[in-house]
Amino acid sequence: MSERKVLNKYYPPDFDPSKIPKLKLPKDRQYVVRLMAPFNMRCKTCGEYIYKGKKFNARKETVQNEQYMGLPIFRFYIKCTRCLAEITFKTDPENTDYAMEHGATRNFQAEKLIEEEEKKLQREREEEELNNPMKVLENRTRDSKLEMEVLENLQELKELNQRQAQVDFEGMLNRYKEYEANERKRQEEEDERETREMLDRALVKRLRDSDSDSDEERQKGRERAQRCGTDKPTDILTTDRPTDAQASAPPAGGIKRPRGESWDKSVGGLGGGALGSLVVRKKPGSSAPKPEVAAPPTKHSVQSEANDPKATSSCSAPPAVTSQTITAQNGSSLSLLGAYSDTDDSE
Repeated sequence: MSERKVLNKYYPPDFDPSKIPKLKLPKDRQYVVRLMAPFNMRCKTCGEYIYKGKKFNARKETVQNEQYMGLPIFRFYIKCTRCLAEITFKTDPENTDYAMEHGATRNFQAEKLIEEEEKKLQREREEEELNNPMKVLENRTRDSKLEMEVLENLQELKELNQRQAQVDFEGMLNRYKEYEANERKRQEEEDERETREMLDRALVKRLRDSDSDSDEERQKGRERAQRCGTDKPTDILTTDRPTDAQASAPPAGGIKRPRGESWDKSVGGLGGGALGSLVVRKKPGSSAPKPEVAAPPTKHSVQSEANDPKATSSCSAPPAVTSQTITAQNGSSLSLLGAYSDTDDSE
C-alpha cells in the first residue's frame, strides 16, 4: 500500500490530462483565509477600535471587472469584534496599500491624504503647462525665486550660528598644549618629591643603624673599662704601696719593719695562715731578685688570642713592678716568725 502524504505522485505513461473533467466553479466564489487587519480602523456601527495586526477569519473573493495593469484586486470580509457588523476592504496595488470600502473608517490617514493632495496638484500643474507655454515660464520663474529665498535664509542661519558660537580653535589648541605642559611638569615634580622622600627615608634608616651600633660599642667599652678598673683580690699582695703613717710609725717590740714591704699586710697574714704561707723570709746577703720581664708576644700567641674571643674580650691588667718578688711556699706561721727573729736588723 502506497503512502498517503507524498510530494510526487505516479503518473502512468498513457496519462492524458485532457480527459480529466473540469469543475464548474463560479468566478466570484469565496475562500476562508486567516489574515490580520492591515491598518487601524473604527467600526461605524458601535465605534469599536480595531488596531492594526488583529487577526481575523476572513472571506476572500476576487473583484469582478477591476484590474490594475493585469493584476487582480481582492476583497476581504471581516466582522467587528464587538457588534459583529460586517467590514470590507480591498487591495490597492497602485499605491501598494489597502483601501477601506465599507463598515468602518480608517484612522491616522493624514500622511496619505497629504500625499494624495500633492499628487493632485502636480497633476493639475502638468496639464496647465501642457496647454499654456506662458504658464511654464511663470512656474519656472516662481520656482527659481523660491529657491533663491531658501538659499538666502540658509546662509543667514549659518552666519547667525557662527556669530553666536564664536569658537576659537587656535585658543582651544593653545589651552590644550598648556594643559599638557602643566600636567607633565606636575608629574615630574611628583616623581622628584617621591625620589627625595625615598632617599631621606634611606638616610634616616642608615643613621639609626649607625647610632645603634655606636651605642652598643660605647656600652661594651664602658663595661670593659669597668671590668679592667676593678682590682683583683690578690693584687694587694703583689703591690708595694706603704702609706706615710706606716713609714713614720716606730716598729713594735724593737723590730724594725723592712723598708719597701707592706708590713701590716704581711703581719696580718701571719696569724691567718692563709696569707702567711705566701710570705717568704728574706735571707741575708741575698740580692733582690730581678723583676720579671714579659716576653714579646709571638705569632702563635697573637693568633691564639685572635681565635679566642674570650681572651680578646677579657681585660688583662699590667703586671706591677715590685721591689721584691713574693713566691708561695708551704710553711707555718711560727717558722716564719723564727726566721724574722734571726735577721741582722733585729740584732
